[in-house]
Amino acid sequence: MDFVQLFDYDAWANREAVRSLDAAVNPPSRALAVMAHIIGAEWLWWTRLHRSAPRLAVWPALTIAQCGAEVSELGPQWREYVARRGAAENTEAVPYVNSRGESFSSSVGDILFHVITHSAYHRGQIAMALRASGHEPAYTDFIHARRQGLIA
Repeated sequence: MDFVQLFDYDAWANREAVRSLDAAVNPPSRALAVMAHIIGAEWLWWTRLHRSAPRLAVWPALTIAQCGAEVSELGPQWREYVARRGAAENTEAVPYVNSRGESFSSSVGDILFHVITHSAYHRGQIAMALRASGHEPAYTDFIHARRQGLIA
């Protein structure tokens, strides 16, 4: 298992989650807010790794169409980033300040793993909100994506 495969999965799962929101008639606002948060958080970590200014708020207000556009851009960005890094580079420490103003330093590898698990956690919340409101959520299990050949 490597980060390229995990980020391919993340990009696919995010696209599927956005599609499920788009297919729902009047999806729950909380589900859309959580999808926007996934995007905001992924861009936040992206900018921390690149030591640049945040692109979006951590909880941005995005439409379903905006979510789709952001997800379409995020996937290739993450894939290119992880594909060009060597395993040894993933031990590099990245200093950052969290939303509470606290300073931390985490390894690139820990940040990458966090991005994957954070997004998966919140996609589960989106699925629960959609199902509870009578909509069909996306089936975004990793093993499903592998079995179906949806990711390499």
